[in-house]
Parts: sequence; structure tokens; C-alpha cells
Amino acid sequence: MATLLITGATSGLGRHLAFALVRDGHTVLAHGRDRARTDSLVAELRAAAHDGGHAEGFVADLASLTQVRGLGARVAGAHPDLDVLVNNAGVGAGPRGSGRELSADGHELRFAVNLLAPVALTRALLPVLRANSPSRIVNCGSLGQAPLDFDDLGFAKDYNGTEAYCRAKFALAAHTFSLARELSGTGVTAHVVHPATYMDTAMVRDAGIRPWNSVEDGAAGVLALAVGAPGAESTGRFFDGPRPSRAHEDAYDPAVQRRLDAELERLVG
Repeated sequence: MATLLITGATSGLGRHLAFALVRDGHTVLAHGRDRARTDSLVAELRAAAHDGGHAEGFVADLASLTQVRGLGARVAGAHPDLDVLVNNAGVGAGPRGSGRELSADGHELRFAVNLLAPVALTRALLPVLRANSPSRIVNCGSLGQAPLDFDDLGFAKDYNGTEAYCRAKFALAAHTFSLARELSGTGVTAHVVHPATYMDTAMVRDAGIRPWNSVEDGAAGVLALAVGAPGAESTGRFFDGPRPSRAHEDAYDPAVQRRLDAELERLVG
């Protein structure tokens, strides 16, 4: 049985994953941004747990790198047995016509939550994940990807929410491939998965899009990587649901990955 941290567990795909895993006997560390909603979720998870499953809650605003690092420290201290990290939380394109938003640290919000937060959280938890290898990192990405403008990472010019989302998901894929190479031979695997297109989530509905898939549809690929065989057999791959696929071709470019790594070191440390 695994001990998993799931970010963004209070709604949508993260909530569905949390229930599926705790019912199968796993220990679910459920992250949420709101204390009341997180506590309510944990109570529901504990009531639904089977076969020794357990749930605990952790609260942090992923738009603050200080809180992200604090989350990592609290999880590592409370659960040195952590062996799976699911970076699921994200910010969508936003309502049509909405403008550029900033994180607590002054970064463009989608770039901050969809990229900087999972990078910082993963870094904070790597010592624990290394100690518990074989262990797994599952990054929830998207087929919607657009190459970065390294001269305007903050997207200050001609901002578009959908483009900002796609740039962040492109960067998450490129980072995952670079991270997998860095961790090669340690027993820690890293993959990126597009769960499903336009799932029935608040993110999709807020964008004014009619959902195409359920969160249950999207859960299959994430669960396979988190607690199934594929994550243990390989590393540094992109999945469309449970099926191996390809990210944007530029995400595999070593020069792009090196430049992104340098920017992440500057922005995240």
C-alpha cells in the first residue's frame, strides 16, 4: 500500500483520486487551499476508507512558494514513508475575457500554480521520495501545450489565459522529462499525464466549456501511474490517459530543457 500526497484534492479529479485510493487501502494525504473544505474532505475519506486506508489533510495556498515549501516540510515531517507525489492542483484558463493575474510572489498565476508550485513541492519532497524508492512522481499535464517565450516568461505582453495555461503545461512536461533524467538510477520515477480532455471540473466550467469527459474517465491514467505497473517500469514519459503518447515535440529538446532548468533555478531555487 502506498502513501500518496495529492494536491488539489478537495474537488474535481483530485477528490475522485483520493476516494479511489483510500477505498483501496492506501494512505491519502489530501492537500487543499481551504481549511474547512480540507477538513470536511478528510472526514469523508476516513468514513469511506477500506482495508486499512487512511486520510490526513494538509492546507496550503500553492500561489505562494513560501506556503508550498512549508507544505513539503510538513508532509515530510509527518510522513517520512511518503512514496508517491501526485501534482494535480492547477489553475485553468479562467473565464472568457479575464485578465492577467499574479501570484503572492508576483508571478503570472498560471505559471506559478501549474509549474512553479509542483517544481518547488517536488524539490522539497525529493529527499523523502529518494529514501523510499522505488517511488513515483506523477505530474498532471495537458495535451494543450504551447512553447515558452523565454523573453517573456511572465506573459506581460499580449496576455491570453488559454495561452498562459498551455505554456505552463508545456513547461511542466519539459521539466518532467529533465527531472526524470536527473533521477535516473535513484528508483524515483517521474511521468506527466494528460488525464482526459475537458473533464467535468470547475476549471472547465469556469472557462465556459461544456465538459467532454468525467473525472472518473480522467482518473484511470493517473491511478495507473501512481499505484500501477507503468510508473515502476519506466520514467520520463508522457501519457494521454493510460496510453503512452507524445508531448509537444519542443518539450523534448535538450536546449529548451536546459534553459528552463536555469530559469526554474532562478525562480524557485
